[in-house]
Amino acid sequence: MKVSGFTFIRNAVKNDYPVVEAITSILSICDEFVVALGDSDDDTEKLITDINSPKIKIIHTVWDTSIRDGGKVFADETDKAFNAISPDSDWAFYIQGDEVVHEKYLPVIKQEMRDNLTDTKVKGLLFKYLHFYGSYDYYGHSRRWYRREIRIVRNNKNIHSYRDAQGFRWANNRKIQVKLIDAYIYHYGWVKPPAGLANKLRNFNRFYHDDEWMSQNLPETFTFDYSHKNPDRLVHFTGTHPAVMQKRLAATNWSLDIDLKELDKKMSFRRKLLQKIEDLTGWRVSEYRNYRMIK
Repeated sequence: MKVSGFTFIRNAVKNDYPVVEAITSILSICDEFVVALGDSDDDTEKLITDINSPKIKIIHTVWDTSIRDGGKVFADETDKAFNAISPDSDWAFYIQGDEVVHEKYLPVIKQEMRDNLTDTKVKGLLFKYLHFYGSYDYYGHSRRWYRREIRIVRNNKNIHSYRDAQGFRWANNRKIQVKLIDAYIYHYGWVKPPAGLANKLRNFNRFYHDDEWMSQNLPETFTFDYSHKNPDRLVHFTGTHPAVMQKRLAATNWSLDIDLKELDKKMSFRRKLLQKIEDLTGWRVSEYRNYRMIK
């Protein structure tokens, strides 16, 4: 069984993406790792080369910054990395620059790839998610946060990245069949101080909206507060973070400035009712699924 990891990244230093942690968190179970390195104007390339692994293969890409159609450029860059992996690889393990896998899940993931290698019905593996918000101590747990997504797919070039690199589908946009596995992706994209999140929102939304929208909604004077995204509900995290994230945790120099009780009060009755149903039964009513799950 051969496994290729892949990702895309651009200006990781400026945007403070934990891309090194993302790559190294799964590197041990990959036979190679392809990085689509966008045309950065910071030291992102040095970040990647300093990992100093013979498994890593960098392909240089140029982002089409004129594309502002729902983040499509992210999917395009993902496909560039996917198309560059070795043709003899069986599985392709995708990870984004702000996602990390805890080392405790690596044996489970590797075993699932082995167990499903010859099951042709399974085109991908579906991961559970923890979306950390504001700090490393809390994660968003509500209908506003997607709870599952595809991160491992067959090395089949009829599969492509979907929309803004949310997941994967067939070339004709049909959903692919996947198996849910008992492993989590830790998403750290919203773990930054307020200034960092303001910068994130401005840079990120440039790939979704035109200049007029940006000037009206995210002007240069925009300041971020943690209720901006309205996470609905935050849950205190009592587990451990991946080993590769410990240096970042130790360097934390801000605190989460949000009133959790007031946050809960802002949820509508309907959203509270639907959340209660999910908490009691595990069923997320009318959940958007970017996949076909095999039971």
